Amino acid sequence: GCFRGSLPMETSCPAEEAESQCNVNFFFTFFLCWQQIQFADDMQEFTKFPTKTGRRSLSRSISQSSTDSYSSAASYTDSSDDEVSPREKQQTNSKGSSNFCVKNIKQAEFGRREIEIAEQDMSALISLRKRAQGEKPLAGAKIVGCTHITAQTAVSGCLLGDPADSKGAPVLPGVAVFAWKGESEDDFWWCIDRCVNVDGWQANMILDDGGDLTHWVYKKYPSVFKKIRGIVEESVTGVHRLYQLSKAGKLCVPAMNVNDSVTKQKFDNLYCCRESILDGLKRTTDVMFGGKQVVVCGYGEVGKGCCAALKALGAIVYVTEIDPICALQACMDGFRVVKLSEVIRQVDVVITCTGNKNVVTREHLDRMKNSCIVCNMGHSNTEIDVTSLRMPELTWERVRSQVDHVIWPDGKRVVLLAEGRLLNLSCSTVPTFVLSITATTQVCTWVGLCRSLGVGLVWKELGTRWDWPLRWHHCQKYHFVWAGVIAGVDPVFWVQKVLGELINE
Repeated sequence: GCFRGSLPMETSCPAEEAESQCNVNFFFTFFLCWQQIQFADDMQEFTKFPTKTGRRSLSRSISQSSTDSYSSAASYTDSSDDEVSPREKQQTNSKGSSNFCVKNIKQAEFGRREIEIAEQDMSALISLRKRAQGEKPLAGAKIVGCTHITAQTAVSGCLLGDPADSKGAPVLPGVAVFAWKGESEDDFWWCIDRCVNVDGWQANMILDDGGDLTHWVYKKYPSVFKKIRGIVEESVTGVHRLYQLSKAGKLCVPAMNVNDSVTKQKFDNLYCCRESILDGLKRTTDVMFGGKQVVVCGYGEVGKGCCAALKALGAIVYVTEIDPICALQACMDGFRVVKLSEVIRQVDVVITCTGNKNVVTREHLDRMKNSCIVCNMGHSNTEIDVTSLRMPELTWERVRSQVDHVIWPDGKRVVLLAEGRLLNLSCSTVPTFVLSITATTQVCTWVGLCRSLGVGLVWKELGTRWDWPLRWHHCQKYHFVWAGVIAGVDPVFWVQKVLGELINE
């Protein structure tokens, strides 16, 4: 699914909403913020090729795919979904607009209540919105985005199968949404194209999660790509694909790496996954973790969160990791680092957290014990080789929503969750408070995007001047006592001062 919107927009197209399904995954109120924080004058066209700056090595977790690769594949269908595709339905919202495509527009009111609940736990984002109401630093921005559709985003779907239909349409005036739960691969690319290929409207900024939208615009609409003011990418997979474009000298627009920002790495990737991994497994399998043997593939921030949660509930956790630093961290945290082939016959649960592809192969799947649970917390559906399971000799049995039994000829069955897609985004919810931190970072990145060329980390200042007040706003929820208060410094004044500098600069 995808979305597009302009500030201001010549043609208003507020879609109202779609059907109720539990799936709250990624940030939301940045769009409420975006409505207020608008972009100023048109930037000069970027013609210089960028250099890679502020880059961290991604080799430990990224596949060496070509710049032509796409991160999404295969379709997800649920027997409970309507048989008629949303693409074939004629729907209009309360304003009479049909410039959207969601599951069921009649569920708008339910989705709006979900959004209101999420907004209550997104304090820094709301504060930033209020601070920016007068200046409107994003005036004139025309943003096309592809990200997870939730009560926090309320705008678009990134991975096939993950959009919560009840959040798909209640969006702001000037935002067209194309997303629904259960998109096929063809639907996915159709939604992206509907947002990019529009008569009389051309995007000048991209918000992406995984690089699919960026590469679609780059390959299919090169003239549009050259006029993009900036790209904001939040996933490790998407960042790697941007680096590939930059290395080839083909990235002639500024791009910001939000994934490696402190606020994304230390909060979203770690704490969000630490809670949602258990939620997803419990909802789908009702498994008890005490005494279970679990192997977690990858010990980055996502892997660390998963391991910590599973260990706390009494699971015996193994870790596979190719990066020596991360492997050493796993050892010092009390986990045994192994090769996947060493433990694949004995483990009860296999979890992938690498961002790579084909981490769990057909050979591994053949050697798994009966009733082994396999799931993915990385990106897309390529970490587990699901394609190899679509063979005539294997039988697929849908036992409940997002849970499939893949049955071998000898009767052995493997429990595959969400068809190898993201477990937390497909099968459970994620903490709104943590995602508020990421959302605030992205809004600030939009405002400050003109400061950087190439694929850069979110500006150095965001780790010092600007990032500090954003973290402080979230800390208020915990009623902590800041040392600056004792020293006679008013933190509220400092926060407002810094946010004002960010917006006005």
